[in-house]
Amino acid sequence: MQKNLYPQFGILLVDDEEAFLRSMSIALERKAGFSHLYHCHDSRNAMSMIAEHPIGIVLLDMTMPHISGDKLLQKIVTEYPDINVIVISGLNQLEIALDCIRLGAFDYYVKTTEERRLIEGIKRAVRMQEMHVENQALRRHVLTNTLEQPNVFASIITQDKGMHAVFQYLESIASSQQPVLITGESGVGKEQIAQAIHDLSNNTGPLVSVNVAGLDDNVFSDTLFGHRRGAFTGADSARPGMIEQATGGTLFLDEIGDLSPTSQVKLLRLLQEGEYYPLGSDRPKRLRARVVAATHQNLTDKQASGAFRKDLYYRLKIHHVEIPPLRRRVNDLPLLLDFFLTQAAEEMGKNKPTIPKELPVLLANYQWPGNIRELKALVYDAVSRHQSKVLSMETFRHVLTKENPSLLQANLENSNARVFFPAEQPLPSMQEINDLLVEEAMKRAQGNQSLASRLIGVSQPALSKRLNKKSAKPPKSNPYNCGYSYNHSYYSLKTLI
Repeated sequence: MQKNLYPQFGILLVDDEEAFLRSMSIALERKAGFSHLYHCHDSRNAMSMIAEHPIGIVLLDMTMPHISGDKLLQKIVTEYPDINVIVISGLNQLEIALDCIRLGAFDYYVKTTEERRLIEGIKRAVRMQEMHVENQALRRHVLTNTLEQPNVFASIITQDKGMHAVFQYLESIASSQQPVLITGESGVGKEQIAQAIHDLSNNTGPLVSVNVAGLDDNVFSDTLFGHRRGAFTGADSARPGMIEQATGGTLFLDEIGDLSPTSQVKLLRLLQEGEYYPLGSDRPKRLRARVVAATHQNLTDKQASGAFRKDLYYRLKIHHVEIPPLRRRVNDLPLLLDFFLTQAAEEMGKNKPTIPKELPVLLANYQWPGNIRELKALVYDAVSRHQSKVLSMETFRHVLTKENPSLLQANLENSNARVFFPAEQPLPSMQEINDLLVEEAMKRAQGNQSLASRLIGVSQPALSKRLNKKSAKPPKSNPYNCGYSYNHSYYSLKTLI
């Protein structure tokens, strides 16, 4: 089995003391989880190794035979400016340290420095280099506007530009092992995004999913960390936790916003230290999986109320993906509708029904509080009731009727706008407001009077009568256009429905 190397770029250790190379390599692997390491005990070979291998960071000794550290530093900085060089020297002199920084070194440490401090400095350099690699990848994606691995996203049905931008961002962070936070409303497909992140990483380990909602602290610890035999009553055998099962792959923590405060502390320590203790064990294990978390909750609000730790939030949010709701992806509705119709017909052994012309228009005017999951449920229910060649509209019609308040409620909840009338302008008449409302309803319904009448809560004959009266009148300029026109930023139709 191929070993997963972390980080994606290599860390080259250059020192003439082979004992130091061995001890430093062991410390980097055990204390930081770095496995992509290269050794060079002859400074004359350093430049050729950099040319042959994907080196991102160099740990460089200053006092070496053949080529001294300061000369090698200048060569690396000149020929490979994207590489971060950390000088680790036995000389504890401020002047030498300052000279190294002036020459372009990322940092300077003395070999007698506390090991923990040294490891943290190298971790910081790795994070900086990862950010540099990701920025380059993101810039490349933006400039070319293409996807390098479109097959990874084949299962996500979309033609939305916002989703395409999400895919480009995911490809740019594919090489990173830092946590990813996925946010978005329920039903938008956060699980599919987590799967895409895992597939893009090309790690050999599995994707292990854990829904942490409702787990108390003890169950959370046992589920993630596992336990040793005899750790508690009933623990007759050792059990590996989900972290260990996800080794070399991805650990997906769903509904992270519901995690209890005590469990949040445990997760924070796992992310900070990169290690954990199985229950009943006094020997730590390394975290060797990428952590991806998801939530439909607003973690910013939860921080303000004290229900979610700020330090954990920022640890999880090193990479952040916001999935747009279905109401902002109206162009995806025809694709999703056709996909679910085909899927449902195959599963139920029926012929795929024909879609009524007015159905896409009706669906485009719904707010979809349940997003893609709600659409799928509606389509499956409609196909189960389907009898003729054309799909029945009955299953869908309720979303725009007065008997179902979801549309009205969603409109009000999702709009913070208020009708604003400039003080310097006279107020419009009710007739003028009604005309604007009818005009917008017909626009949204794409000329379908039946759908437009449902949108504004009047009967179809009443709407037809208003339209006939309006068309019979000569066109009149609107003196209030600057203040409340239906297409002006001051005016929101949602506030009138």
